[in-house]
Amino acid sequence: MRQHTNRPSAKPNIIFIMADDLGYGDVSCYNPNSRIRTPNIDKLAAEGIRFTDAHSPSAVCTPTRYGVLTGRYCWRSRLKRGVFGGFNRPLIETGRMTVASFLKQHGYHTACIGKWHLGMDWTLKEGVEPGEQDQESVDYSQPIVAGPNEVGFDYFFGTAGCTTDDPPLCFIENHSTMGIPDEILPHDFARENRKLRMAPGWQHEDADFEFMNKTLAFIEKATKQKVPFFVYLPLSVPHIPWLPHEDFKGKSGAGPRGDQVLMADEIVGQISTKLSELKIEDNTLVIFTSDNGPRKGINEHESAGKLRGYKGGIWEGGHRVPFIAKWPKQIKPQSTSNEIIGLTDLMATSAAIVGDKLPDNAGEDSFNFLPALTGEKYDKPVRETIIHHSGGGVFSIRQGDFKLIEECRGAGYDNGPTPGAPGQLYNLADDPIEQNNLWDEHPDIVERLILKLNQCREQYYTRPI
Repeated sequence: MRQHTNRPSAKPNIIFIMADDLGYGDVSCYNPNSRIRTPNIDKLAAEGIRFTDAHSPSAVCTPTRYGVLTGRYCWRSRLKRGVFGGFNRPLIETGRMTVASFLKQHGYHTACIGKWHLGMDWTLKEGVEPGEQDQESVDYSQPIVAGPNEVGFDYFFGTAGCTTDDPPLCFIENHSTMGIPDEILPHDFARENRKLRMAPGWQHEDADFEFMNKTLAFIEKATKQKVPFFVYLPLSVPHIPWLPHEDFKGKSGAGPRGDQVLMADEIVGQISTKLSELKIEDNTLVIFTSDNGPRKGINEHESAGKLRGYKGGIWEGGHRVPFIAKWPKQIKPQSTSNEIIGLTDLMATSAAIVGDKLPDNAGEDSFNFLPALTGEKYDKPVRETIIHHSGGGVFSIRQGDFKLIEECRGAGYDNGPTPGAPGQLYNLADDPIEQNNLWDEHPDIVERLILKLNQCREQYYTRPI
């Protein structure tokens, strides 16, 4: 690997774009046979680096978001499986350092724009007991007590839960809802005939482009103020219920979900254009990834590529995600890395970028992959191990080529672990699509990896401390 010598003197801007349920095979630079063409994301990869072995810390969205922002596996928190809605209490613990609060200490202006999904404390109606939060108990005219602003973000614009699937269906700016969600979504739209409260004029199809426009405005304002910025942009596409914007309907060849992937690609393109217009792209690190694996594609589109499994599952299709980074003059164009990295690694990498060290009580599962980004020489892999976690709470550990799945013979999404049951062992170098279970053939490897997994769970960290 080349020795990196061109470290920037100024702190770079950092933009972290995370799609929702976008798979390894949805991006055409990862899947040449994809029914969907993603020219803007492909261009980002051509001008930067594409990781082939990057993983979300969970195969579903809330725990991944916790891991991205805290550098800590979510199964160490109170959420052991599943996801949040729009009215859960805050998941990020009071006082816990986040990527945003850390970078804020280093002079960054920070923004979260998009789908939050990590819990908020709402103001409740008079007479409602504390702790009871649902769409009928909240006083939407009053400020939100705790949310993204309380964990390090100077600015928040987004939604409390899944943008198109969780009430309240309304935008929130900092501590205030944008309109009172007092209308009920029609029954023929909501899944399971749920009565979802929405703000007047709410349009699902426009939500992600609202996020994009707010992001472009934030970038322009921070640039004029000449301050470094960190933007965390968690999109809602291509999450269900698959309602693409009118301009993209029928354009992908892979159905409404595929059309929403095109929306994510358009947003990447618009942000790239803005950075060029403002002449700040050379000092801006742009990362594009996904919070977990996809749902199954249609029209022969392989949304997970050749990987086995889909969103929520413990197989590779559930958590191996596209990961692309561009940073002109720092990342060599048209680079590819087979290094194993995780989305929890954003925090340690951000610390390395600004030349600081994380405190021991922060980023406990975050590893610095800056050398892999920039092509610096390094003597050992970024990670000795990485732990995967399914929507149903099944654990898996990867060490080198071997991946062990604990106490589960299936995908681990609908059904959780079965204590004491045999699991699965795969050699991903020989069997990347996880077809040949070696559990019974290599008891020595099984024993070693189970011991390592238990060690990682019992201690409060996996990174060097």
